[in-house]
Amino acid sequence: MSCFIDFSAASSQVAAQLIGALFLVDGVGGRIVETEAYDRNDPASHSFSGPTARNSAMFGPPGHAYVYRSYGIHWCLNFVCRESGHGAGVLLRAIEPLDGIEIMRRRRGLQAVPLLCAGPGRLAQALGITRAHDGLPLDAPPFVLTAPDTEVERIAGPRVGISKAVDVPWRFGLTGSKLLSRPFR
Repeated sequence: MSCFIDFSAASSQVAAQLIGALFLVDGVGGRIVETEAYDRNDPASHSFSGPTARNSAMFGPPGHAYVYRSYGIHWCLNFVCRESGHGAGVLLRAIEPLDGIEIMRRRRGLQAVPLLCAGPGRLAQALGITRAHDGLPLDAPPFVLTAPDTEVERIAGPRVGISKAVDVPWRFGLTGSKLLSRPFR
């Protein structure tokens, strides 16, 4: 993994820096086009009430995966940030599929590229993310994370799909991307 991300930084900084980065899982993935940041002091965060068996990876070392099930149905992938024990992370909300598109189509059971990875559950399914990835370091296989190959323009706004701290502007996207989970308002 390139050292372009300091995972010990605040989750909002990491979330912004990840926009435009290339992320692959076993050679399948693409460009990160949407993220959301969460912090231990954030009532919308899984870490807000402290460590549990479900969120223990979020309290582990920075630069590791935190994987959880949303609504008991979809796996979701976060990148752990800040120092060990803090409980902060970045949720990957959408990527632009670039590598392994046919594999993503099989996993998702659909052909439409814009819908393959637009949303955290869709993204995890397309990349083959499961609980087995929870706690794994992001700088080792099966993961590859590299810096954007060009300058990117980012947009920021409120997070979506939450009921607490809804106005916190910790959702980041690639300006002009048509592959976001939802448009920015």
